[in-house]
Amino acid sequence: MAMPPPACSRHLLPLSLGLFQGALLLFFAVFVTYDEPSVRVEDANLVANQLYGIFPLFQDIQVMLVVGLGLLLTFLPRYGLSALAHNFLLLNFSAQWALVLQGLLHRFHHGQVHLDLHSLLLAEFAAVTVLISVGAILGRTSPCQLLVVAACEVPVYLASEWVIVTHLGVLDVGGTITIHVFSCYFGLGVSKALFRAAKHPVHPKEIPTPRSDLLSLVGTLILWVFWPSFMAVLCQPGATQHRAILNTLLAMSASAVTSVVASSLLEKDGKLSPGHLQNGSLAGGVAIGAVANMTVPPVATLALGSISAMACVLGFRFLTPLLARKLALRDQCGIHNLHGLPGILGAVASAVAILVTPEDTSGSHFSQVSPIEHNASAVAGGQWGDRGAGGQALCQAAGLAVAISGSLLAGLLAGTMLRLPCLAQLPEQLCFDDSLNFKLQDHAGSLGQGGTAEEGALALKEQV
Repeated sequence: MAMPPPACSRHLLPLSLGLFQGALLLFFAVFVTYDEPSVRVEDANLVANQLYGIFPLFQDIQVMLVVGLGLLLTFLPRYGLSALAHNFLLLNFSAQWALVLQGLLHRFHHGQVHLDLHSLLLAEFAAVTVLISVGAILGRTSPCQLLVVAACEVPVYLASEWVIVTHLGVLDVGGTITIHVFSCYFGLGVSKALFRAAKHPVHPKEIPTPRSDLLSLVGTLILWVFWPSFMAVLCQPGATQHRAILNTLLAMSASAVTSVVASSLLEKDGKLSPGHLQNGSLAGGVAIGAVANMTVPPVATLALGSISAMACVLGFRFLTPLLARKLALRDQCGIHNLHGLPGILGAVASAVAILVTPEDTSGSHFSQVSPIEHNASAVAGGQWGDRGAGGQALCQAAGLAVAISGSLLAGLLAGTMLRLPCLAQLPEQLCFDDSLNFKLQDHAGSLGQGGTAEEGALALKEQV
């Protein structure tokens, strides 16, 4: 039976969340207003068309983050309830925090922050980085520690995105570099600083069960189905958006098939590893983000999906144990294999595509809507300006370097903060257990009160 947390820890979570929500209420009351459209009929029709164009994709992304990603994290059999709840909490906390920061930086006009659906979408993109990063430390951290990670990561992400997209002009409509690579190495930096050189043996509660693997695979399927919406939501409507959807579907289809092939070949008996399927099937979606809206040949999209899936599966099989053994680096959910390696492949693919793909004279080549609305230096219409294709390819590489180095350094600093005495690390016996965070009904005890001792023992055995 799990021991209860200290009283100070029990009160820290509601106190910190209460203060945050109270401060947010005050901020919204003073500074935030809705961005009202023009009252003219033609403008109203335009606003309605824009809403109908973005809201279905926005809803798809909501399903991805709340349901799909939450279920993907339930592979830990005794921690599924906590994984789902913490994923939901962090999404809302991080999105609200990002709304405040983005509003002050980009939407503050005449003493007011103007709020619309697009700003909420961009805030959720910032929250995605937190949801990915905490996968490296899932199960061994308290909710308060996760909130500290979110509070630190969101402003760093916004700064990194500004440097990569606005300053360097990197093309990354699907967030391969700005979201996936950044969040991966931020999370690994947090993990390294938090656990340092400690080598934890495999915890008995870490071992997935068939039921927990099934729930996690359901999360994969949900993410797989809705992933094209994540790629298309920031693309220009029309041919560019259509191309992004097609490229994403092709890449993810190839990664799903290739992950089965690679997993089967790596096992001596030819059986499949659930973890390989849960992650490898999504690797193509991670890698394609940087080239989703580019006019790359379909065969190149399929190849990128297959290569990213192989990298992901091989990473789980060989690289994760190697990093744990040589660097004492913990990566609980394998974010380096799903987000780091495919993200690097996607960044490299974007540079190669810019160099070898001829420009589209229709003016739609490489066009994109930047993740930052005020991006004044985004390259569109197939025109590289003074930098040329070679210069743009170098910018893609520079953006990758900034994402890795900046996020890793910031993650190390954030992980160091998690070692503060008020955020004491969980003891080993409390890790990976829902009973630490939730009041669970003691099924064995309730049966024992009205049933036989044999029934109570049987219920306890089923619970374990």
